[in-house]
Amino acid sequence: LMGMQDAIEQAIRSHEILGISDPQTLADVLTAGVQSSLNDPRLLISYEPSTLEIPQLAPTPANLTQEELLSELQRSMSYQVLEGNVGYLRVDSIPGQEVLSQLEDFLVPHVWRQLMGSSALVLDLRYCTGGHVSSIPYFISYLHPGGTVLHVDTIYNRPSNTTTELWTLPQVHGERYSADKDVVLLTSGHTRGVAEDIIYILKQMGRAIVVGERTEGGALDLQKLRIGHSDFFLTLPVSRSLGPLGRGSQTWEGSGVLPCVGTPEEQTLEKALAILTLRRTLPKIIQRLQEALQDYNTLVGRVPALLHHLSTMDFSTVVSEEDLVAKLNADLQAVSEDPRLLVQVFKSRENSPGHEPGADGPPSTVPVVPEDEAAQRALVESEFQVSVLPGNVGYLRFDRFADVSILEVL
Repeated sequence: LMGMQDAIEQAIRSHEILGISDPQTLADVLTAGVQSSLNDPRLLISYEPSTLEIPQLAPTPANLTQEELLSELQRSMSYQVLEGNVGYLRVDSIPGQEVLSQLEDFLVPHVWRQLMGSSALVLDLRYCTGGHVSSIPYFISYLHPGGTVLHVDTIYNRPSNTTTELWTLPQVHGERYSADKDVVLLTSGHTRGVAEDIIYILKQMGRAIVVGERTEGGALDLQKLRIGHSDFFLTLPVSRSLGPLGRGSQTWEGSGVLPCVGTPEEQTLEKALAILTLRRTLPKIIQRLQEALQDYNTLVGRVPALLHHLSTMDFSTVVSEEDLVAKLNADLQAVSEDPRLLVQVFKSRENSPGHEPGADGPPSTVPVVPEDEAAQRALVESEFQVSVLPGNVGYLRFDRFADVSILEVL
């Protein structure tokens, strides 16, 4: 708040601000001033005349029946199993742990158990704009291995001047999602609040791949305060994360969570499924590499180390073919001390010269010898450069050794 007092006094002295007669315009001007002075876009000054009907407060969970709670939950949550046995769970509002605990007997058998058999999970939080801090450990625990508890965040609340540590639950109702299965989180620029904290924690844990847009950078808990006895109100954050997983001042508030893979909101699900398709093929790719190294590598003494390294490599950050190729080349060349060991991606190209449809491996680069003599001469001139340099020095350049059968024809 350093400098804020000067900014307030300057605003009081400003005839331009004091001369604004329209209260809504004044609220907008004050909002812009407060946000720029504190560099915090979450601050908002609104004009809400008392003559307007006062909105009724939403009923608390304690005042709702289980059927009403379930109805509310079903409006903010949906799930299905997509092609490729990918579980999909969309959550638009995160209820508190009190509500989740009350509805466990429904959620676990009718929702969570349907997703447990999936080979990977997509958690869609693109439209999640609200939630309760108490649910953070609940969500994280179902994606965290059992047997250990993890300190995931510490929350500071300004009105009570207290801090609360958040830990994963030692036990959960039902089963946890296997740590061997991939989890992808979908985000958008509208994702805010508690959802951002969950996303940030799972990303820092290395438990999820975040796909989408930078999140809004909201607040865990916003509160609206009346300014004096006026009809103006100040909305401001009253709780903040002190750093998920004990990472000090590093937080998402105000700046948002950066995705691992940046993708426009409307393309995030498609991109996530493409990433999961690639990751499903990883075991087969590694097996093929091991077989090739075992059967063909002439540096036989280095093969055992290469095979062991391949079997223990961490591919948790691989989200594209480019990532996979870069990682394999860096690691295998380092272990083998052989820069000739090279992994490449070859796209399938039907009807390309020298490549039969369905053939494995890269297309052949050996030129096909034409029957026409003029075409043969053109081929030779494209492959060989011949000249006589000053001093009667002959110069011959060719960039590859052709097959002997081609040379005989030419």
